[in-house]
Amino acid sequence: MTDKNNDKTSQHRFNRREILGGAIGIAGAAAGAGLIGNAQAQPPGGPGGGPIPDAFQTPSLFRLESDVRNCQVTGNIPDDLNGAFYRVGPDAQYPLRQGNIPFDGEGHVSMFRIKNGRADYKSRYVKNDRWKAQDEAGRILFPMYRNPSMDDPSVAGLSRSTANTHIINHKNYLLALKEDSPPAAMDLLTLETVEPNFTFGDKLPSQTFTAHPKVDSRTGNMVAFGYEATGFGSDDVSLFEFSPQGDLIWNAMVKVPYVGMLHDFAVTENYIVIYVIPMVIDHQQIQEGGIHWAWNDSGRTHFGVVRRDGDGSDMRWFTGPTRSATHVMGAFEDGGRVYVDVEMSESNPFPFMPMQEGKQWDPVRGTSYMTRLSADMNNRSISGYDIERLYEYRGALPRQDDRYNTASYRYGFLGTRDKDASNPRQANAGYIRMDHATRTTVFWDAGQGTSLAECCFAPKHDNAREGEGYLLGLATRQNEDGRGDLVILDAEHLEDGPVAVVHLPIQAVGQVHGWWVPESQLPVA
Repeated sequence: MTDKNNDKTSQHRFNRREILGGAIGIAGAAAGAGLIGNAQAQPPGGPGGGPIPDAFQTPSLFRLESDVRNCQVTGNIPDDLNGAFYRVGPDAQYPLRQGNIPFDGEGHVSMFRIKNGRADYKSRYVKNDRWKAQDEAGRILFPMYRNPSMDDPSVAGLSRSTANTHIINHKNYLLALKEDSPPAAMDLLTLETVEPNFTFGDKLPSQTFTAHPKVDSRTGNMVAFGYEATGFGSDDVSLFEFSPQGDLIWNAMVKVPYVGMLHDFAVTENYIVIYVIPMVIDHQQIQEGGIHWAWNDSGRTHFGVVRRDGDGSDMRWFTGPTRSATHVMGAFEDGGRVYVDVEMSESNPFPFMPMQEGKQWDPVRGTSYMTRLSADMNNRSISGYDIERLYEYRGALPRQDDRYNTASYRYGFLGTRDKDASNPRQANAGYIRMDHATRTTVFWDAGQGTSLAECCFAPKHDNAREGEGYLLGLATRQNEDGRGDLVILDAEHLEDGPVAVVHLPIQAVGQVHGWWVPESQLPVA
C-alpha cells in the first residue's frame, strides 16, 4: 500500500460570503478539503465541544429567484457551445437553527441557457413537499439536518428532501437530488417543479436515491443506488439501473458493514463500487437533537465491489485504514483490477460535522488530495485495497468528461489553489486539468479576489473526443460584493484563460454541484 504524507501547510480561512455566495465548490464545500485555516468545527454541545466558525452560525440567505436575459459577455461564447449549464445548492428559506449545518438549506437551482452566442440566467427554488410546507407556514418545519425526530408534527409523512445536492437530466426532466429521498423533477427550460417526488413511475426500488447517479457510457442508462434504502438508519443499499426511457433494467439489495455516509459511488463496465467511510449515523446525537452524522476517527473503511446485473450475492468487501472519500472523478477496470479515483483525506473533511470520541476536527488530516484506490478481483485471498496519491494539489469536487462515467478515461478536472504560490495562505483559486496518462497537470489561475464553484465539462459536440470541449464554472467576485461570473475555458488550453466570461449583475445562488445538458438533449421550446 502506498500513501504519502499530507503536506501540512494550512490554507486560508473562509468567510460567510464564500460559503453560500456561489462559491461552495472551492471555498465552501472544499472547506472539507482542508482549504481553510485552523477553524474549530463543532456544533455547540456536540461531541468534542468547541465553537463553530462564525461562517456556519448564521449563513447568509440568498432567497432571490431571478431572470437575467441576454447577459453581458466579455469575449465570445463559442459557436459550438449550445445547451444549458445547471447548478444547485442549499439556500435556506429561513435562518437555520443553531447547531444545524449549511447542507440543510432548501434546493435552489440555477441555469445558464447558452445558445447561438447568447446566455440567459434563471434561478428557481425546487418547490417540493418540504419547500411548500415551510412556505405556507412561514417558518422552518424541518429544523435539523436529517433528524426526523425534530420535525414539526404538521409535516409527518411528507418527504424531507432538500433537493439541494446535484442535478441530472432524465426523460426531458431535470432531477434535483438529495440522497435521503427520491428526486424532484423540474422542467428543463422553465425550472418549474413538475413532480415533487419522482419515483420513475413507482418503479424506484428504494426509499432513497443517490445524489450521484452515473450515466452508462455505452447505453445511456442511469446506474444509481440508495442507501438506508429500506428506512431510516437501515444497513440496506439498493442498486439499480434505469433506461433513458425510465424502464427499470435490474435491481439488487446488499448490506453494508455499518451505516455510514455513502455520498458517491463508482461504476465500471462490469462492477459497482461502494465505499463506506466512518461518517457514521450517531443515534445518541440524533436523540439529543443533533444531526444525522458524526465522524468516528478510529473507524475502518470498506471498499465493496459487486458485479452489475446480478443479485448482489457476490459482493466482496476490502478493508482499509481510516479515510474519507466523498466524490469520484472516474473509475475503470484493467487486468482484473478495479480502479476508482477519488478525493481523499485521512480524517473528517467537513469542519462542521461533529467528531466522536471527544476529538477535535483536524484541518491537516481533513485535507483532500486526488487519490487512486484499487482492488484485485482475481485473488480471493486478498482482503485489502491499495491507496495511491495521484497529485499534490488539494481540492474537492473532482469532475471528468461525463460521457466516460463507466469507461476508462484519461482527463480529470478539479478546483484547487496554486500549490506553488510563495504564500499558500494567499494562493489564488483556479482549475486544473489532470492528464492521468502522463501524470501532468495544467493550472488556470482565476486571480485575486475570486472564489470558484465546482467546474463542469461540456463537449464541443456529441462525437467530440474525450476532453475536447469547454470547462464551465461560476466565479464569485469577492471584491464586488459577491457578484457572479460564468467563466468558459477551452478544456484543452486552460492556460490561455477564459474564451468568454458571462457577467451577472447580481450574486449567483450557491452551488454544490453542476451539470451540463447539450442542445441535443434539451426539449424544443
